[in-house]
Amino acid sequence: MQSMLQQRAAGLLALRTRAIIATVELYAMIGKELPAQKIRYQVVTKGNAYHIVERSTGLTKGFRWTWKEAVNLAQVLEARADGIKLSLSGVRK
Repeated sequence: MQSMLQQRAAGLLALRTRAIIATVELYAMIGKELPAQKIRYQVVTKGNAYHIVERSTGLTKGFRWTWKEAVNLAQVLEARADGIKLSLSGVRK
C-alpha cells in the first residue's frame, strides 16, 4: 500500500511541476511578468508568544517566544514550501 501512496505523491508532484512550467511559459508568451507570490505564513502575537499561522488554512504551524525567532521560522517555512531546504541551525539565539 505504501508504494501506491508514493507513486501517487510522485504523480501529483509531476503534475504540479508541469503546471508551474506551463504558467511560466504562458506569461513569457504574452510578454508579462509573473504575479508576485503571496505570503503563506504570518507571524501573529497571541499572549506572550508569537504564533506562525498558515494563511490559507488558519492553522498554527509553530510558535516562538521572541519576534526574531518567529520571523526566522516563518522564513524557513516559506523557503521549504518553495522547495528550498533550510534549517535554523545557523540562526543565533
